Amino acid sequence: MSKTIFITGASRGFGKIWAEALLQRGDKVIATARNVAALDDLKAKYGNNILTLQLDVNSRDAGFEAMNKAKEHFGSIDVLINNAGYGLFGAIEETSEKEAREQMETNFFGLLWLSQAVLPVMREQGYGHIIQLSSVLGLISRPVLGLYAASKFAVEGLSESLAAEVKGFGINVSIIEPAGFDTEWGGSSAARTTAIPEYDEVKNNHQAGIPPDFHGTASGTTEALLKLIDSENPPLRLLLGKYANMLVKKDYGNRIEEWDKWQETTLAAQGK
Repeated sequence: MSKTIFITGASRGFGKIWAEALLQRGDKVIATARNVAALDDLKAKYGNNILTLQLDVNSRDAGFEAMNKAKEHFGSIDVLINNAGYGLFGAIEETSEKEAREQMETNFFGLLWLSQAVLPVMREQGYGHIIQLSSVLGLISRPVLGLYAASKFAVEGLSESLAAEVKGFGINVSIIEPAGFDTEWGGSSAARTTAIPEYDEVKNNHQAGIPPDFHGTASGTTEALLKLIDSENPPLRLLLGKYANMLVKKDYGNRIEEWDKWQETTLAAQGK
């Protein structure tokens, strides 16, 4: 049975790959982007099964308006994929106020506004699935990507609470956490701070520590996405890529070891 799926940031990367995979199997797709011309090829190929909408996710009003148009056009929205976002590369000290706020506006607040916009539709239907694109850096952090990680940590906390709040309405929430893939996330889609030379060594060491096979093939994620969408009992969190699995398990193992080491101090802090 086909589904109606609203996806943000659909002009390239995961968004466009997933939109086409959904259309290929017969789903109806509302594909949004700042530049809808980038979706003309999908519109020409899939016709009435795709509705393209210009959307800047930073605008809460625009998000609600787009969701209303989607509901009027297709009659229902089964799945929301909050995919829009970008990476900000740079050390914490290098980051300007404008860069920090813009990172949070898109990656966190944009996702929040669309989640709020779809909830009345899904509550009325009595079902739905909200899929939030986070990152392995929503669970662990690394140098040079602190603001990006902060935005994704925020997505994780928001989405875990949201999942508990809406479960009783028949709405599921899932968080996708990819590691590195061959999208434009680290290239033309990215923003970069103005460098402070003192951080050059940190950046070089970080880059040197990335394995040569770290980046997976973005098109290889489509099967995982379709399985997630079709699941009757979808997980709250889904890691994508072998390095996501490896890095998270290693870091969480280190956390547990450190917590155990300091357990006596932790318990003593309870007081009487």
